[in-house]
Amino acid sequence: MIILEFIITLGILLFLHELGHFLVARLFKIEVEEFGFGFPPRLARLFTLGGTEFTLNWIPFGAFVRPKGENDPDVPGGLGAASPWVRLAVLLGGPVMNILTGVVLFAVLFTRVGMPDISTIEIAAVAQESPAAIAGVLPGDVILAVNGEPIDSMEELSTIIQSNLEQSVTIQLLRNGENVEISAVPRTDPPEGQGALGIEMTNPVMPITMLQAVPYGVQLAYEQGKLLVSMPVRLIQGQVAPEEARFVGPKGMYDIYAQARERDSEVSSTTPTSPTPPAVNTLYLMATISVALGMTNLFPIPALDGGRIIFIIPEILLRRRVPAQYENMVHLIGFAALILLMVYITTQDFVNPIVLP
Repeated sequence: MIILEFIITLGILLFLHELGHFLVARLFKIEVEEFGFGFPPRLARLFTLGGTEFTLNWIPFGAFVRPKGENDPDVPGGLGAASPWVRLAVLLGGPVMNILTGVVLFAVLFTRVGMPDISTIEIAAVAQESPAAIAGVLPGDVILAVNGEPIDSMEELSTIIQSNLEQSVTIQLLRNGENVEISAVPRTDPPEGQGALGIEMTNPVMPITMLQAVPYGVQLAYEQGKLLVSMPVRLIQGQVAPEEARFVGPKGMYDIYAQARERDSEVSSTTPTSPTPPAVNTLYLMATISVALGMTNLFPIPALDGGRIIFIIPEILLRRRVPAQYENMVHLIGFAALILLMVYITTQDFVNPIVLP
């Protein structure tokens, strides 16, 4: 069932990619000959709408779009004969759709888990025999002020505590709706794994609406995309271990998906009253994969959308088009290389399966 679930979920992300191409093509009056659900060979013709045949194919994985005259500039009304700006927009339609899907999924995630209130500092845990424990600090207390100075962030609290080591500080707390004042002496040489006061801090979580969550979804999608683009540089600089930066194919993605689903199931079964909603790991993973699909397709690799965009840029800047036969040959060679790369990556996924930390 998890295999089927994964195929359907990833298939939807691939379908949305092709839907992005289709919608932009139709927006600019480019004829689309076929929109296929799954991959050939064809199983059945479903219906025809607006001159486009919608078909069902035997391989139930993703979708494809076949614009009229995709690679032939001599076909009137086709994609190849359109202006470079129109072709650029159509090529961007798929990756942008995937990135927008990631934004929506991240936003949904925020509505399920809430949004941390970074201006409120709550005590998550208190170490035994620490200055905070001796002073009477309890988990769940909210720190309002230290030495009369309001606390609005964890960094501000740490700065004040570090500047008052081995000196008594007055801490104002909010406990069960009441103000409590205690005194503690931050230590200079705490045990390993503990801080000067011996507390673990957290931010309380606030409910958030979908409209409020969208900007955070955009920010998280941006961070994911930036991380993906910077990965080669970070790998060369030694900031990331090679095993953490490896490519994965469908088998590798399934391994990660299955482990994420297992962890979500464990949370639901072992702690049914947990404040963490079910499927959080899975939802985060699918949002990340969606953004990765969009960003990867923008890489300047022949046969991918980014590789096709590279051939449009000279036409826009220099008003000269690369001959179609040369472009098609490069994409054909690039496609063959991609197939070989996928074979290698998939082999690695079987030989060295992905294990989440």
